[in-house]
Amino acid sequence: MDRKAGERTLLASVLLSSPGPIVLGIGLFFGRASTQLADFVRRTAELLAVVVSWAVFRILRKGGRVGEARKEKLERLAGLSVGGAMCLSGAAMLFIPILSRSTEKGNVAFGLVISFLGAVTNTWFALRYHKLNRQSPDPILAAQRKLYFAKTLVDVCVTGALAVVAFAPGLPATNFVDLGGTLVVAVYLIASGIAAVRSCGEKSLERAGLGSRR
Repeated sequence: MDRKAGERTLLASVLLSSPGPIVLGIGLFFGRASTQLADFVRRTAELLAVVVSWAVFRILRKGGRVGEARKEKLERLAGLSVGGAMCLSGAAMLFIPILSRSTEKGNVAFGLVISFLGAVTNTWFALRYHKLNRQSPDPILAAQRKLYFAKTLVDVCVTGALAVVAFAPGLPATNFVDLGGTLVVAVYLIASGIAAVRSCGEKSLERAGLGSRR
């Protein structure tokens, strides 16, 4: 695999992920659906994850000779920071239904458009990372592949929830659908964060075991 292809794909991920939080942040002035607020926090956390992954990938691929210890430290730091951010974001999402007492959801068009476009874009990135990692296995690209497959599933869920809020705001079930969308985003963030932190811990233990044997 051309290492430039991996870096270009990561950079494209950063650039295309950046407008989402900005547009959703603006949209929050017009709509108060808890799913839309949850999606804003979720996309901000994911943007951080992609930026960190791109920075680490760039350092490891273009920083000349990088020692094994420094490489492990950078990968572990990136994994722990991203996993921790996602866990905190997911925990915060659990409080949104409690704090959002208003039944009037307002205009969720911004969130609906972003989530739909996100589902399409993230599907392409998931397939792209899968192809790159299959050609030449790389832990950073493999992590991005998992992240984008998860992002796609959540975007489909968020799109469905916001579509119900947008096109059927008067239905009694709308509030339950909106709440369900919020909880799905929260569970996704917490589960992904725990998995990332646990993976870093397992790798550290494995390397420590190998080092002690030597």
